[in-house]
Amino acid sequence: MTIKIDPITLDLIENALLNARFEMDSVVVRVALSPVIREQHDEFPMICNERGQMVVGQFGSYIPGIVEQYGDDIHEGDIFVWNDPYACKGSISHNNDWCVMMPIFHKDIHVGFSSIFGHMVDVGGTVPGSMPADARTIWEEGLRIPPVKIYAKGEVNQGVLDIMLNNTRTPDMNRADLMALIAGCRTAAKRVNEICDRFGRDTYMAACDMLLDRTREAMKVLIDKYISKEPVSFTDYVDDDGLGNGPFKMHLSIYRRGDIAVFDWTGTDDQAEGPINFHIHEGLCKLFFGVYMIMAFDPKIMFNEGFYDLFEVILPEGSLLNPRFPAALSNRLNTHTRFFDCQAGALGQKAPHLSMAAGYGTSPHFIFTGHDKNGKYFQLMELLFGGVPGRPLGDGFDGHAWWPLFSATPIEYIENYYPVLVESYRPVKDAGGAGLHRGGAGIEKVYRLLEAGTISIHDDRETVPPWGINGGLHGGTSSKWLQKAGSDTPERIKSKLDNLPVEPGDKVIFITAGSGGWGDPLDRDTKKVRKDVLADLVSTERAKTDYGVVITTDNEVDETATEALRSKMKSDRGEIEPFDFGFIPGVHEAAE
Repeated sequence: MTIKIDPITLDLIENALLNARFEMDSVVVRVALSPVIREQHDEFPMICNERGQMVVGQFGSYIPGIVEQYGDDIHEGDIFVWNDPYACKGSISHNNDWCVMMPIFHKDIHVGFSSIFGHMVDVGGTVPGSMPADARTIWEEGLRIPPVKIYAKGEVNQGVLDIMLNNTRTPDMNRADLMALIAGCRTAAKRVNEICDRFGRDTYMAACDMLLDRTREAMKVLIDKYISKEPVSFTDYVDDDGLGNGPFKMHLSIYRRGDIAVFDWTGTDDQAEGPINFHIHEGLCKLFFGVYMIMAFDPKIMFNEGFYDLFEVILPEGSLLNPRFPAALSNRLNTHTRFFDCQAGALGQKAPHLSMAAGYGTSPHFIFTGHDKNGKYFQLMELLFGGVPGRPLGDGFDGHAWWPLFSATPIEYIENYYPVLVESYRPVKDAGGAGLHRGGAGIEKVYRLLEAGTISIHDDRETVPPWGINGGLHGGTSSKWLQKAGSDTPERIKSKLDNLPVEPGDKVIFITAGSGGWGDPLDRDTKKVRKDVLADLVSTERAKTDYGVVITTDNEVDETATEALRSKMKSDRGEIEPFDFGFIPGVHEAAE
């Protein structure tokens, strides 16, 4: 029997589910102990229907692949956990992400699933933080957990929990964070039961299907409007793999076959020797394309899995995006974020008015470990942010996260719990690519270390700049520096390194990449350029060379000189280029 649901009831159920999904976030960050989850919100919840399709959430559903391993052996009170990317078809992509899944029952009837995965600060392996820059296999990256029941019919599996906590340098944090993920899933189950009680179980389940269908129909319109039958292609690069190899090419072609959008990664380089491989689940790959299209072309569309059958994804086996076991995966975010840049570059060609430039291009992390004066082990891990690209609506954000709900770790938190002083935290001048809409600037963060220990660093876009679009210029690259105690001169260090010894008083200067500009910088409002100069985001020299704006010694715009300079620059330049890639070592040199 088909159940008819009026639009008001459907909206009520939709918003109840969205509220439940955000409540999952709130519960997790209140219970968790690690700064990565508690302060930076590196956790991703979702609520699914009884078939395992995501109805609300951030990452797409990996649940069918887990359910098929257990068949009928799924009961009320069961809670599953796993972290092995190869054992779950890439549903999570490195060992640090622990994923929790819980079936939801309403009066003994299965109505759905709740699930969350979150980043654990340590899961064993060869280095603190479990993301070795020089790993060649996943065996070096810590404990691998296949999908197992951490709770069976409401009873904790203590043996599984003991094994998980016995293989980490931070058992207290991991236990708290794991229980936070479980609490978030239980919160979703409670709210789904309340919705079923209020509207009726059959109405709830029918509403979930209607929400999926509504998203599917909306996506069909976007595919028809913005994806052509003729392929459009784009290529971008990852700097290196941490072992001296690179740059690595990522090549994407997009075209339409009937109602189906095809995303073909043929031409992407083979898997890397080092740990930048991205073992991505096909469903997650579809989700990333879908969320970009929704956010770029029609943000009012509800984000769920309704559109999955409208997408076809080609991931060549043995490539950077479909590596063969046991390829190392721990630092796959360089490849992951370049995935987004390739999407933007390809899709923006058919809709330049809705396109965006390239961003800072990874998820930089800083790890400092050692023992304090009382002999207590400490392990600080912080995710850092960079420039978010210029876009049609305006300038990019300075020092912002790629992930919308992430936030910076409060400096007070770092200094209170770890032997570190943060001496400065500021945007990097001239790092945002010039444009009608300026690219966001990277950040410079200076840590003064108060105890001896070791540091590990991971970043990218050190050699391959973030490109500009529609006449916008490329943004600034990243760099890392170590200034030894007593020295006035910092020394440059690699962007990917592990266990570098440090002493009290040493300073680490962590500079992230900026982002590309959007549109012709010679058309930018001179008042905005002056404002950026006063805010120390743009130098007077770059105001002149990039924007054609002449700033006087008293920080005013010389309108007459500016008009003349811009006219000459436009005449000398000619037509604007669709992309500005800057200079890419190893790519442009080979072309010459």
